[in-house]
This record gives sequence, structure tokens and C-alpha cells, in this order.
Amino acid sequence: MSEPQLTPALIRAALTTVKYPGFSRDIVSFGLVKDITVSEAGAVVIELIIESKNADVPRYIYENVMATVKELPGVKQLDVNIEHHAPKSVKQPGANDDPADWKSSVPGVKHVIAVASGKGGVGKSTVSANLGVALSKLGYKTGLLDLDIYGPSMALMFGTKERPGCSEKEQFLPVEAHGVKLLSMGLMIDEASPVAVRGPLATRYVQQFLRDVEWGGLDFLILDMPPGTGDIQLTIVQTVDLAGAVIVTTPQEVALIDARKAVGLFQRVETPILGLIENMSYFVCPSDGLIYNIFGEGGGEREAQKLGVPLLGRIPLDIQTRSCGDEGHPVALEDPGKSMVAAAFEGVASMLASQLGE
Repeated sequence: MSEPQLTPALIRAALTTVKYPGFSRDIVSFGLVKDITVSEAGAVVIELIIESKNADVPRYIYENVMATVKELPGVKQLDVNIEHHAPKSVKQPGANDDPADWKSSVPGVKHVIAVASGKGGVGKSTVSANLGVALSKLGYKTGLLDLDIYGPSMALMFGTKERPGCSEKEQFLPVEAHGVKLLSMGLMIDEASPVAVRGPLATRYVQQFLRDVEWGGLDFLILDMPPGTGDIQLTIVQTVDLAGAVIVTTPQEVALIDARKAVGLFQRVETPILGLIENMSYFVCPSDGLIYNIFGEGGGEREAQKLGVPLLGRIPLDIQTRSCGDEGHPVALEDPGKSMVAAAFEGVASMLASQLGE
């Protein structure tokens, strides 16, 4: 079988395997390939145009383009020319803008806060729900967007099965529960129905939730992120203008390892880390008042100091927190004078509001 003829189209197809640094998309789809010429003698010239504030980006792309194209049959000589510019000040998607600048705000929202964790099981959704309630109790207009597409839990935690409405502009109308505007996949499907979709479709759902919701004017929108650092998380940090991120962890090292990965994701796209929350920090025995550090002691504080960010709060491991969540009545609704967990969440909410100038 004869080798395929070396053409600009063949080379362009090969370049679709070269990813833009830090993104799942390739340099062709980003419009970075300006021109490709091929001579009869097998001399290939590729012209790229890149606008990025990161000087490492052109070098990375150059090396990967060279490694990819020189392996193609028939390539005798290869030149890769890169026209590199600083990014424009406009932060709207364009053919050659730096993708890291393609971020937009959520309409009708002053501050968008991502609540994230590097792993599941640390109580991130519990923290998100109670943080939203605590901000609302302080008098702020607050919304909560459950972006855990595969394991939505906010409908249960807020005790509602109300379906979201639809506005005249064909946007979602969030439901309201306990003073918080709420949107979750759990409000759109039956409780026992799995969300069995592949990654690209789940990402599309997230994009629609971020773009097509009529929040009606909020001081804070809490994004309950899915655990980990996959496609959905990348979509959010790359496209949403976040006020910052709150990282939830438990004190033990096995959780802190994954928390560092979540921190790294946000730092990579220059999103501020507003602070760490150490959940399940300690247990107070109801019979004798003794404190037990079930998951270790001081891990969150040491990590916050290492990262140079605030430790926003230490949330106790508490039976009432679990029972309130199961009953659809977040523990932050309790009297802070009688519930140390409610008091802890009120403190976290106050610190965040102060950080963001509210």
C-alpha cells in the first residue's frame, strides 16, 4: 500500500493531536494555525499565530508541533514559524485570543465562589449547602448551583422536589428553599434515576447551567463543584470569572494530598484561593464533652499556612449535621448560640463576605 500524499490537509489533521497547554482542545480548533505549505521536495512550513501572556506557551506548542509533524511520511524538511503577541485586553473569545482570558461573569451575580475538593467524601456538598444558608442568614442574596451532575444531593439537603421553572427568555428559574435560590440536576430527574451520560454531554449540561439561568440578582452564587479535577472542573475554571475558590478538606494527610491538587487547578488559571475549610475537624462527645480528633489534628491549619491562605473555619463532626442534611434542613439554620456547627458556618460566611468587600 502506497503512503498517503503529503498535503496541508494531512498535516492539519495531524496538528489536531497537539493540545493547547492546560486545555483539552487542540491548536487547530483554537485557530492558531495560520498557514501550511508543502513543496514537491517535502519541505513543510507551518505558520502559527499565538496571543498569550505566558512565554512558555509558544515554546511548548513549537516542540509538540515539531515532534508530531516530523514523523509524518514524506516530510524531508520542517520549519515552524510562530508569530507571538501579548493578549489583547478584550476578554471575549476570538480566533487567536489566549484561551485563559475567555472568562465571563454569570449574569445577575456579583460574586461567584467555587467550593471544591480534590476527592469525594470530605463533605463538600454539606459545606456548600450550609455556607449558602449562612450567607443568606447574614442578609445576602444567595444562590447555590449544584454542578455535581452524576451525584446531585442538594435537592435532598434542602428538602425540596420542586421542579425549576422556565422564563420567557427560555432560561431556568431556580427554586427557592431556606432563603437560597437553588438549581440542581437532582431537581430535574427522579431520585432513583442515574445520570448516565458521557463526559462531553455532562460538560454541556454544566455550560447550560452556567449560562441559561435567571438568578434575578445575587450577592453570592455558590458553585458546588464535583470532586476531582476532570472535564467539568476544567470547563468551570476556564470559562467562569470566579471571585475565588474555597477548598474543603479533612485533617488527615490522605485528604490533604487531593486538596493540593484542587488548589493547583485553580492556581494554574490564576483564580484566587479564598481559603481552606477543615471539615470533620473534631468530635465533641455529647456525654462528657471530651474532644476526639478522629481524622487527625491541625492538618488544615498547616496546609493553609503552607499555601499562604486563610483557614476559614474548622467544622466539627456532628450527628446533628448529618441528620439535618438527611431531613432537608441544613444545620446552619439552627441558632448559632445553641449549635457550634451553625456558629462555625456563620463565621466562615462572615469571613468570605469580608474578603470580597461585602
